[in-house]
Amino acid sequence: MNPNGLILKKRTAPLNLYDFKLIAFDMDSTLINIECIDEIASVAGLKGEVSYITELTMRGEIKDFKESLKRRVELLKGTRESALEEVYKNRLQLNPGAEKLLAICRNSGLKSLLVSGGFTYFAERVKAILNIDFSRSNELEIKDGYLTGGLIKQAWGEICDGEEKKKMLIQTCSDNNIELRQAIAVGDGSNDIPMMLECSNAGGLSVAYHAKPIVKEHALLCIEEGGLDRMLEVFSY
Repeated sequence: MNPNGLILKKRTAPLNLYDFKLIAFDMDSTLINIECIDEIASVAGLKGEVSYITELTMRGEIKDFKESLKRRVELLKGTRESALEEVYKNRLQLNPGAEKLLAICRNSGLKSLLVSGGFTYFAERVKAILNIDFSRSNELEIKDGYLTGGLIKQAWGEICDGEEKKKMLIQTCSDNNIELRQAIAVGDGSNDIPMMLECSNAGGLSVAYHAKPIVKEHALLCIEEGGLDRMLEVFSY
């Protein structure tokens, strides 16, 4: 590990933040401190089964994110809807530096995007707290106060996986007249790699935040110690 806990590869620091127009974030374990599905499972007494699948998926050992998510959501069938509120109120916290980083990016003219393989219940709340401009995430199906074990199909599809994150990044750039070289993608798990590569291959910036080894291999900037605002150390603004 770099003694400073910050590794910038293939680019010369400092970068100018004003050269970028969009910053895209994963949510679970990136903007926030938890994997929400694991904590819902914990409330339901199922954390061992669910978190094991989550860990294998984020490490890239389970390749099919859609199938992995469906398996985990199915295990939650019968969980009370109140478990979501329990997780949000008592377990979810923003990761250190998230508010500072978003505020400075916003003041520097960047749009922001949250793209999550997690759930709208949490994503929409995090989006509001951080004043994020755009988001995409998965919606749990709930009937009569209980999780059904399924997901609700939305206008764009049913599951926000790595390819959907990349697609949303490209779409958001296009809709806002932003070139991909002006985009930053931040994540920690294997399903973030497609959007990260989309940015770095176009001349933008990919950032791995306290990430799995496979993700760090594909990132231009790795934050291994400290908060999200450490990203600002490689920028002038």
